[in-house]
Amino acid sequence: MEFKLHSDFAPAGDQPEAIKKVINNFKNSSKRELILGATGTGKTFVMAHLIKALNVPTLVIAHNKTLAGRCRRYFPALRRGSRGENIK
Repeated sequence: MEFKLHSDFAPAGDQPEAIKKVINNFKNSSKRELILGATGTGKTFVMAHLIKALNVPTLVIAHNKTLAGRCRRYFPALRRGSRGENIK
């Protein structure tokens, strides 16, 4: 099943280049990637675009309640129409 991303926003600034680089690295057999950025720079949004573009099952682990809440807020747009839509 293909992941669908519903958003009123498009990647901006450094995000499009970061998305392309990470996708390329994974397609060239990279097993791990690290996305760095200050708070509020759109790393979670970039992750949503990567999950959609790579279309692979993904486990997202948040290291604290603040990030977990943000992921819960941001990722429902990605889950709609995907098998994970009932995740709580």
